[in-house]
Order: sequence, then C-alpha cells, then structure tokens
Amino acid sequence: MEEFITPPNHIDFKAKKLFGSYGEIIDGAIAYIAPKGGGPTQLHTHSHDHLFVVVKGEAKIFKGNEEIILKKDQSYLVEGAVPHSVWSNSDEETVMIGVSLKHKE
Repeated sequence: MEEFITPPNHIDFKAKKLFGSYGEIIDGAIAYIAPKGGGPTQLHTHSHDHLFVVVKGEAKIFKGNEEIILKKDQSYLVEGAVPHSVWSNSDEETVMIGVSLKHKE
C-alpha cells in the first residue's frame, strides 16, 4: 500500500490522494468491465474530459497513439478532445469510477 498515509488523529485508516482541483464536475459513474470488455470499439472524442479511477482490476486506456495502464488505486485524466477508449486489462472484472469534467481552458 505504497503512497498511502494515515492522516493525523485516524486509526486503521489508509488514504491516498488520487487527484486535485480541476474544475466543474458534470457527472460521475461506476463501471464494471468484464475481462476483454470495454469501449467504445472505435476511439472517440467529445467536449468534456474524463477522470478515471481504478477501484479493482486493471484498465488499459487507448489515448491517441498511447496506451496507458491503470492499476488498482490509480487515476488518470483523459482530455476529451484526444481520441480514446477504455478496456479491461485484467483476467478479473475491472471496476472503474469515471468523473466527467468540463474541459479546463
């Protein structure tokens, strides 16, 4: 549990900062992605950004020509204007939180 800390005046409590201030939240969702599942099947773009947080398993984000692997307890911000898709990269179900954010100028 590297990068986790116990805040002052807490007992048996581990915390890890996943992200900081970015801007206005549009919405948030949780996704349960089966092994080899994900999408969309074609890279897509849109006007808002996504902050993805892996809660269980492992995810692979295709972003332009890049592949980003996110493990449990990691987060990544995807700019909506860059073509992208998200897939499970695990032999078990991947659970992700997705937060849609207004693009920061």
